Amino acid sequence: MAWAARCQEHFRQRAPSGQELFGIVQGGVYAELRKESADRLRELDFPGYAIGGLAVGEPNAAMYEVIGELEPHLPEDKPRYLMGVGTPEDLVECVALGVDMFDCVMPTRHARNGWLFTSDGHIAIKHAEFKEDNRQIDEMCGCPVCQKYSRAYLRHLFMAKEILSSVLNTIHNIYFYLDTMNRIRQFIELRRFDELLAKVRNKQLRRS
Repeated sequence: MAWAARCQEHFRQRAPSGQELFGIVQGGVYAELRKESADRLRELDFPGYAIGGLAVGEPNAAMYEVIGELEPHLPEDKPRYLMGVGTPEDLVECVALGVDMFDCVMPTRHARNGWLFTSDGHIAIKHAEFKEDNRQIDEMCGCPVCQKYSRAYLRHLFMAKEILSSVLNTIHNIYFYLDTMNRIRQFIELRRFDELLAKVRNKQLRRS
């Protein structure tokens, strides 16, 4: 908390215009510590609040529980930013819990390892089943990679260790994440977000 106050004072004195500093709520999976952290940060009146210290090995259920318990203690009129999360399913679940903003290395790191996100779950492009698969990564995807390249070609690039593999896989995964967030916005605007949440949970159950 002392560090948060010092950072805020320094930021006010030197920050370029157009930038904001968020307070980071900590406390692990302990509800009382999270509440204390949020309450004390609110006293400093940050323009937004980040949720840190999650997605570091705890089960997803524990992460969702922490966010749900923390939600009433964060201002309704300021953005909430969940740090380091997560899968496309996590985005939908955490928006349902009141989160507005995310960042995560997953779409780019997984792309470099040949892990591609699709509307039916992920695929590992190195698998032999894709050697002669001329379909696009995801028939529902409108990204430039899906419009031009087959799974077989992307597998060839990955197995040949071509740098183009990482580039194309990254383009697809980032597009998929952006499209996921666009769909979330659309369902919220149409007041049908519960339908999207139910679809995501149904897919999770079918894959488990």
